[in-house]
Amino acid sequence: MVSRREFLGAAAATALGAGGMGARREPADVPRRPLGRTGETVSAIGLGGAHIGYQSNAADSIRIIRTAIDRGITFLDNSWDYNGGASESRMGQALRDGYRDRVVLMTKFDGRDRATAARQIDESLRRLQTDHVDLLQFHEIIRDTDPDRIFADDGAVHAVIEAKKAGKTRFVGFTGHKSPAVHLKMLQVADAHGFTFDTVQMPLNVMDAHHDSFEQHVLPQLVTRGIGVLGMKPLGDHFIVDTRLVTARECWHYALSLPMSVVITGCDSLSVLEAALDAARTFQPLSPAERSALLAKTAAAARDGAYERYKSSHHFDSTAQHPEWLGPSRA
Repeated sequence: MVSRREFLGAAAATALGAGGMGARREPADVPRRPLGRTGETVSAIGLGGAHIGYQSNAADSIRIIRTAIDRGITFLDNSWDYNGGASESRMGQALRDGYRDRVVLMTKFDGRDRATAARQIDESLRRLQTDHVDLLQFHEIIRDTDPDRIFADDGAVHAVIEAKKAGKTRFVGFTGHKSPAVHLKMLQVADAHGFTFDTVQMPLNVMDAHHDSFEQHVLPQLVTRGIGVLGMKPLGDHFIVDTRLVTARECWHYALSLPMSVVITGCDSLSVLEAALDAARTFQPLSPAERSALLAKTAAAARDGAYERYKSSHHFDSTAQHPEWLGPSRA
């Protein structure tokens, strides 16, 4: 268990590391942070893939992606199942003309068995128009049974190991939004099989701190292990900001103050992208008093998880709505 002093020390090191979060920088610069122990550095704000594909035409999606890269974002998130594949296809188009070489590209897949996972990985690479992603992640680890399925004799972990050997990915991680207990089980099952993750993705925001908290239960373990922390849902999609208890900038600054590699945020328009970039450029680590004030404002609303619908409902559970994406049932 990491002590509070160690935890806050790690947060400060993250804020000051890799390019100097606390150092003087030009206004146009987006801060950089280490991606765990991978040796890579990434922009403190990353572009979420789910919101790429919401636009009515591909040209608008491509404009958002290329503008993000041109303005300093170097970490791109995606998934095999986002928008029926449109998110990956549009990102693949955007990454032509030299843009691919300027980013750390991540995508995720749903398959729990070897064959399904291998097929989805190859489909993602075709859509993204690349022979490899920098980071490949097991998607939606939200069930207690997911870790055992993945690490079974015919499990998806074998497809990932093969993909890494074939040069289809450099790093491997997992993501989920439902329960810290499931994240901890995934780490434990991986340990039992001698498998080490490079990254872990999870919701980290001002509401999470109060209810079944990834920040309290999972984040300290990742910091101790040197695993790259990918924070997501800093605004809780839009539900946290909808409370009017905190602003979007306060949400981004809260997340950025945690010891993580990148805060992945959905940008469905250029205006949202600009707001996220501005939050990154103006960021200074929250003082203890500022952090306490934000937590005090959100404590009552956060208590039952009503504004973290990814925890308290099936609203975000795409594989619950489409269990076939997981592959053949072992039942």
